[in-house]
Parts: sequence; structure tokens; C-alpha cells
Amino acid sequence: MNWRIILRLIVLSLCTQPAVAELSIEERQCISALRTKPQETDDIFKHHALALHGSPKYPENFKHFDYVNPNAPKGGVLRLASEGSFDSFNPFNSKGTPVNPGVFETLMVSSEDEAFSEYGLLAENIEYPADRSWVIFNLRAEARWQDGKPVSADDVIFSFNTLREKGAPFYRFYYGNVSGVEKLNNRRVRFNFANNKNRELPLILGQLPILPMHWWSGRDFSATLLDPPLGSGPYKIASYEPGRFIERTRHKNYWGRNLAVNRGQNNFDRIRIDYYRDRIAIREAVKAGAVDYFLENQAKAWAVDWTTPAIQQKKLIKKLVTESTPQGMQAFVMNTRREIFQDIRVRKALNLAFDFEWTNKNLFFGQYKRSYSFFSNSELAASGEAEGEERAALKCLAAYFPEEILTAPATLPATDGSGWSRENLRQAFRLLNSAGWSVKDMKLVNEKTNRQFKFEFLLVSPAFERIVLPFKRNLERLGMEVSVRLVDQSQYINRLRQFDFDMIVSGWGQSESPGSEQRDYWGSNAADREGSRNFIGIQNTGIDTLIELLIEAPDRESLIARTHALDRALLAGQWIIPNWHIAAERIVYWDKFGQPKVTPYKGVSINTWWFDQSKASKLLGGN
Repeated sequence: MNWRIILRLIVLSLCTQPAVAELSIEERQCISALRTKPQETDDIFKHHALALHGSPKYPENFKHFDYVNPNAPKGGVLRLASEGSFDSFNPFNSKGTPVNPGVFETLMVSSEDEAFSEYGLLAENIEYPADRSWVIFNLRAEARWQDGKPVSADDVIFSFNTLREKGAPFYRFYYGNVSGVEKLNNRRVRFNFANNKNRELPLILGQLPILPMHWWSGRDFSATLLDPPLGSGPYKIASYEPGRFIERTRHKNYWGRNLAVNRGQNNFDRIRIDYYRDRIAIREAVKAGAVDYFLENQAKAWAVDWTTPAIQQKKLIKKLVTESTPQGMQAFVMNTRREIFQDIRVRKALNLAFDFEWTNKNLFFGQYKRSYSFFSNSELAASGEAEGEERAALKCLAAYFPEEILTAPATLPATDGSGWSRENLRQAFRLLNSAGWSVKDMKLVNEKTNRQFKFEFLLVSPAFERIVLPFKRNLERLGMEVSVRLVDQSQYINRLRQFDFDMIVSGWGQSESPGSEQRDYWGSNAADREGSRNFIGIQNTGIDTLIELLIEAPDRESLIARTHALDRALLAGQWIIPNWHIAAERIVYWDKFGQPKVTPYKGVSINTWWFDQSKASKLLGGN
């Protein structure tokens, strides 16, 4: 352990973060009443697929997913762009600036038109008991590494143990409920679980990336890697230059090309990804024809930067594709490991200083909606008064949350959009005063220490400077000293891993079936674990309990109710300043691709597109 990490741990130990309490006997009894005892049965199931709740959509021996063209032609080139750089092909540890090489496969693969179902990829089928206390994966006999060697049970066991022992800390946390793994034969692997409360565990293990044990032998898995790794997937790395480009080519002898889960996908012969310093450069590359497809994420650019002749001539297509999936939460995130953010009154005051209405009108051309939930744009978002199972869970844990949590989710302050929200700032002053801060000589200072309220806003994207600066102006009206610091990607990643920041812009993506990943987002055990996504530093026994209840949900209805409860609890903490979302993808692409007739409700899947030679010829000929 290096001296910086040691110093960081010392600093964390000195912070006044409240200790995490244990549930009282009464609270444990109350929560226990909500838990559904797994049905005791000796039934063993063997299926081609598995859903978290209910049954998978696609039956055994299905031919292809509904959202693909099973007859899509193969060929052509897809040119993409990425912002930043890379120096490693090992995305599984916490070293360097890694990129996913795109050559690994998993035991199972998710569909794009179901909440959470997985179908066999490397695994032909799975076996499990009714209570899902263990799972067996039966590997396909035809599964092969790109060097021709078969994928074996030894590879699966090696992958699991290596990720948990030498991978990023996240994996030890993510697979924490797996008590053991055993080889039953060359193509048969069993995972045993510590308990039968987590219905998601077989699906989590279905997402396990499988690595070739023979290729990694003699290599240091914990280090950065610039040798193109061996995989089992449809593409392999043909050429690359660190930080500049990666080019993948189709593996001609790919073992799984005729599987139903792959039919109509992986249609390009070559995929090239060029790396650019920023998104401004990427946009110019798209306009110049050097990049084929681009996902725009900036409202201003969408409104004013895509007015080229190629757009008007419909050679370059600008398209808004709506989505019906959770948008998660993007926010200004306060690091509560810092003492100044540990008082909820201070956090509420900071929320009052942000003027979303002005920001949306003047900077975003009115394109966004405010995010009022950690699960925006879905049935998982809490609303109104808590009822039923949601209310029961929160009542059991009432001691850990504000009293008003049962009546309505925490509200966000609104303004008239003028940019001068005097009433909100007055309320902020009152909250700060009650928390022991007052203004002296135009500076907000702590009444005990006489130190000014100051913090740093850490950014990695230049595009956010123009968004943060008006917020900074409002905070300075309160007497705070706020600095905005822009750093490069490598420094930013390292500082996030070590929680070395005051405030950042970040977010948490959410699926339709939230589960074990919530421990890494908000769990007490993740708060001080380097590399976790608990950027806030939350340590709250009530939230820990709600996460476990969510993971243990016996059916979809319970999952929704328990997610509502978690959503309310997270909002009640006022740990973030919620940003905004748009329930759509803004894409720009050159009109030389074919697309399936059906777009899944989860959004665009470029992996199902194909190169259309006739369209490409028209672009070149100008017809």
C-alpha cells in the first residue's frame, strides 16, 4: 500500500462520519415480517434462459431476438470515436486508464426487450433449485477460444477466482454472497451461495466475463496490459496504438455465429475506434466523414452544432430516439467524508442555490427534465405518499430517516428562471445559520472555527464549466469560496478511486431490475472501499437494510415497492443536487447503414445495424 492511500485512510479515520449502527431487536423483528420465506421444495429446474421474476420472453429453440434482422448482411466498416485515452486492455482491475477490448464473452447474455432476462451464450443451459441457493452452468461443447482451444470449466473457475482475488475491489463485493465454486466435469460448473435470499445471483454469475486460463498463465492480472488479450467473442483486436485508436476485425472462425442470441448481430467486418481529446473534435470528425456514428450528450451542441449541409441533404442523419427505461441519476455529488457536507441543513442550502429553471432555459434550450428520482422515467420512481409494503419498510426503519419521508419524496426547490432566486437564497442563509455558519466581512464562516466555507468542484469535462459557473456565482452570493478545477482523465479517475474530491458531477445508471449493484452505490461497506461508486460516502443502517430487502424481493411487485422505499431514503438524505435527464438518445450517423424494423424500448443497439453498400455508394456519388 503506497503512502497516499495510507494517508487517505488516516484522514478518513479522523472524519466525523457517524458510526454505522446495528438494527435494534424491534427493528429486526419488524423487517423480518416483510421477508418472504423461500418455498421449501426439492424441485430442480433446467432451462435455456432465466428471468429475475416471471418467465423469459423467448422459448427454448427460439430463432432470434425480435429486434434484429436475422438476414442482415455481413461486411463493411463501422468507425466510432471515443473521448480521452487508454493505456490498458485490462478493464477488470483499478490500474491505469483501461478500455474494454471487446473480445470477452459471458456465460449468458441479456435481451434488450425485457426487464431482466438472460439467455445462454457460453453456457448452453443452467440448472437451479426453486430457492436459487445454487446454480450450475453447462457449457456448450462447441464454445472455443479464438486460438481454437475449448472453453472449459477450469476457465470459468479461473475467471471467477481471479476477478474476486486480483480484480477491482468491486468484484469482491459483487460476488460476496457466493460461498464457493466447484468443477463437476469439464463443461459443468456449480456455484454455491451463502444463503437463498438473493434471487439475482444466478443472473449476476451469468454476466461473469470468462477469461482463458492458459493465456493468462504467466501474466500479472493485477497490472496494466497492452498485449491484445485472447477472447472467445466475434471480434479480435487487429491493430492499435495506445491512446489513439483500436481496430477490431471479425473472427472468421467464431464459434457462436449461428446461435440464436447472436443472429442478426455483429455484422461489421471491421470496427475502428479513434480517440479524441474532446467532444468538439469528435463532432468535427463526424462532419468530415471520419466517424460514422455519434451519440450526442450535450443539449447546446444538439441545438446549434448540427446544422451542416450534410444534415440538410439528409446524408448525415440527426435523430432523436425515445427510451422507456430508467434514466438513473446525474447530480452534483457532495463528498460527505468532508466535514462541511455532513450537516443535512448545509446540503439543503446548497440545493437551494442551484437554479435549474434558468440553467435549462439558457444553457440547454429547454431540452431537459429535472430528475426528481434516482430511478427517473420508470415505475421504480417514488411518488406521492408511501403505501403498502413501501410504507411498512420505511416505518420499520423510521429512526434512520426524516419524519416526513412517509408523506412524500423530498422536493426540489424551484425558481422563476430569472437567474436571481432571492427567496431560495434567503432560505439557504437561514439553514446555514442554524447549522452554525454566518456571514462576516462578506464571507460565510463557521462560528466556532472562524474558517470560511470553501470547497473545490472537480471536473473532467470542459463542457460542464459553463454549467457549474452560474451555480458557483450563486454560492458566492452566500459567502462561500468555490473553485472549479478541470483535470485530465487519468487524474480524475485516480482521484475518484480514492474519494479525493469535494464535489463532482457524476451519476448512477439504473436498470429496470436494480439489485446487488446498489450495495456498491450506497452501502456502508462501500463507503471507505477504494474504487467503489459510493462517492457520497453514505453510511446509514436504514439504507443498508433497504438495499438487502430490495435484493431479496420475491417478485416484481415487491421489487417495485422496495425500490420506491430506497428512492425516498436516498432523496431524503439531500446528499446530492439532482441534475436533469432526457428520456431519449440523440444520435448522429451517416446514412450508409441498414437498421432492423424494430428498435427495442431500451434504445438504439448499433450492434444490430449493418453496412448497406447501396446507401454508401450513393453517399460517395452524391446521388
